[in-house]
Amino acid sequence: MRPVPPSPSSVPTRIGPRLRETRMAQGLTIGNIADATGLTKGFISRVERDETSPSVATLVALCQVLSLPVGALFEHPQHEVIELATAPLINFGGTGVVERMLTPRSESRVQVIRSRLEPFADGGVDYYTISCDIEVVHVLEGAITLRFPNGEVDLKTGDSITVPGREPHTWVNRADAPAEIIWTIVPASWSGSSHSPSSA
Repeated sequence: MRPVPPSPSSVPTRIGPRLRETRMAQGLTIGNIADATGLTKGFISRVERDETSPSVATLVALCQVLSLPVGALFEHPQHEVIELATAPLINFGGTGVVERMLTPRSESRVQVIRSRLEPFADGGVDYYTISCDIEVVHVLEGAITLRFPNGEVDLKTGDSITVPGREPHTWVNRADAPAEIIWTIVPASWSGSSHSPSSA
């Protein structure tokens, strides 16, 4: 598994509702904002409905009037639902595997990956390490074999194993059936991959 960033999101950031919520919380009307910024009420209304994208200068002006840091518009909510069907794809390496990230892109404390391993899929011949403290592998369905320099561990449906992230290892699905695996990585691995192949 090679720690790499997930694929870019095709979902635009919704800043309009946050602008509207902030304005209403301060008891301001669209007319008040229009008078303070010189923008038209119609334009501000479209921005709040995410029907148009303001320029950087316009966005800064709106935030100044609302006493709202521009960065606050792009902060992720504390509770963020990730739907499996639209979860970003991520590639940790290996063959015969499709992986999706189930944690928010901005979450650096933990990274959860769900992998579907096709029959006889594998993580590569070489052992690898991950730049993290702890890696937990849980088998939702099927079976997987984790390979270490000093031996192997077979996991079946419902089994889990916890290993140091920097311990060299790799994996293989030796069954003629798919497997569904959850990888939990603490902390998230993007701060720097320590993928270090060593001879098997």
